[in-house]
Amino acid sequence: MAATFDPIAPRPAPIKTEGLLPWLRSNLFGNWQSSVTTVVLLGLALWYLPGFLNWAVFSAVLQPNAETCSAARGVGACWGAIAEKYRLVIFGRYPFDEQWRPLVATAIMVAMLVASCMRPLWSKWLIVAWAMVLAVFFVLMGGGWFGLTEVGTDLWGGLPLTIMLSTLSIALAFPLAILVALGRRSDLPGIRTICTVYVELIRGVPLISVLFMASFMFPLFMPHGVTIDVLLRVLVGITLFAAAYMAEVIRGGLQAIPKGQVEAAQSLGLTYWQTQRKIVLPQALAMVVPGVMNNFISIFKDTSLVTIVSLYELTGATGLAFNSDADWRPYIIEAYLFITAVYFVFCFAMSRYSLWVEQQLNRSRTR
Repeated sequence: MAATFDPIAPRPAPIKTEGLLPWLRSNLFGNWQSSVTTVVLLGLALWYLPGFLNWAVFSAVLQPNAETCSAARGVGACWGAIAEKYRLVIFGRYPFDEQWRPLVATAIMVAMLVASCMRPLWSKWLIVAWAMVLAVFFVLMGGGWFGLTEVGTDLWGGLPLTIMLSTLSIALAFPLAILVALGRRSDLPGIRTICTVYVELIRGVPLISVLFMASFMFPLFMPHGVTIDVLLRVLVGITLFAAAYMAEVIRGGLQAIPKGQVEAAQSLGLTYWQTQRKIVLPQALAMVVPGVMNNFISIFKDTSLVTIVSLYELTGATGLAFNSDADWRPYIIEAYLFITAVYFVFCFAMSRYSLWVEQQLNRSRTR
């Protein structure tokens, strides 16, 4: 008689792998060390969280009234200080009557950043769109066109300055970092030496020193009567600093590519740049997505150091708003908590986007 195949009926898994309890088991109570850490942190949260919530929410003052806030000092937070000073914190020293311009410019740039992260919009037209957005941004911020009042870059500040500096620094530093990373692995001694000296020199000094040199020392070497805008000098300094660190991250990805990949490309007759563009760089950059995104987040936060050259970005504008006003100076903690939330939103969004990119790359590898 011919044998027949009788499939075994499916049975439920002995241990559930989906749901709340499995997630708690794998992430918070996976072993005894993890369990102890979870319990300790939970205990600290239960000890301090009620007091913080009472200070930040239940006993907080929302009205921008200095007398009411003074009466609640030590008991509740004064969020009314943010309502009173938010325009100076967000827009810095930009003229009060013209602050609609940085608001519109920042909204357009943030919308373009969000659009650039959407895969269906990735095309050559995205470069054209970015050129138009940057042109609109600088026209709105600087003025002097279409009847807009001219505003010097020394008055730019707050969130618009932070977003502009970080966006342009990332956009300029990334291709420069790729070229420097390739140069450090070049077979030409001259190019390799120049790239190595650049990376080691930049990485050997803090960013504050680079900004100080760009703002105060560099003009001393310029011909008499020739001046370069301080904002441009700061942008170049941050870009060069970020590119040096990012180049080392990318170089690590290049070293992880097997030599056989390059040899196979050479056997097919591909040139050096064809090999790098089509074979080596796509794989290397995919390996170092977390490190590259970490550099992007660092650039965004390091823009706070431009205060040293009298450019008051988000952090500097906060200090300027509260330290110069004796009535609201005691509530600078609330102000720093506010800008902490702003930084967290942008950094967390970049981190989540990095995870999405990694998931897309992992999906392509499993096909």
